[in-house]
Amino acid sequence: MSAADKRLDYTSSEMMTVTAARALENGTTCFVGIGLPSEAANLARLTHAPDVVLIYESGTLQTKPDVLPLSIGDGELAETALTTVAVPEMFRYWLQGGKIDVGFLGTAQIDRYCNLNTTLIGDYREPKVRLPGGGGAPEIATNAGEVFITLKHSRRAFVDEVDFVTTLGFGRDGKGREGVPNIGKGPTRVITDLCVMKPDPETRELVVVSLHPGVTPEQVQEATGWEIRFAEVLENTPEPSEKELEILRELKARTERAHAGQ
Repeated sequence: MSAADKRLDYTSSEMMTVTAARALENGTTCFVGIGLPSEAANLARLTHAPDVVLIYESGTLQTKPDVLPLSIGDGELAETALTTVAVPEMFRYWLQGGKIDVGFLGTAQIDRYCNLNTTLIGDYREPKVRLPGGGGAPEIATNAGEVFITLKHSRRAFVDEVDFVTTLGFGRDGKGREGVPNIGKGPTRVITDLCVMKPDPETRELVVVSLHPGVTPEQVQEATGWEIRFAEVLENTPEPSEKELEILRELKARTERAHAGQ
């Protein structure tokens, strides 16, 4: 197999995780959500950002899990943390005190103005599906210096209007943060398995700025529930390196073995 062939030997999910991991700079203090954000944040720690400080909602500071946690209450987080603090201290001192550079979040639904829904699907009074809820995401989105969002791209997730605003992006009209004294910038990028998007500086509407290898604008539009905008100059997202894929796959394999009791 040629080197060129090897570079193509990855999944769209791996492309998303690697791209999200690269967004975290070394030395960043990051408030991490469970799931895709946790996977990306720990990949960053194991590759280009060894000094990234990972903080989870349960109060674990500078944790370095060997396997990906099942929840914020996973013992792996406490056992590998520099220290742990009470949840009230976590939110009042660390998060609301402006000590978090990046909040890394996932979601079930997102709209064009980066509002997130993790509460329910359908009508609030008679929901079709009840979701886990906001947890600390609303506070993270308000108080972290900026917010990265990662999720798989589909019309089910990228909707014209979220069924419920659990976590404020920029409001239903893109003006929800105007005149409100927030510490952070709010969402600054959305990373999916198809592309990277950023809010327009003026309207706050999401704009596709980079396409992953082999992805077309038509594919992104087909997977989006509104008329998506594209940057005038679309970038090409760099492919994962062989080293990044090796470390990511070993991390996930360790996690599967640990959670299977092996």
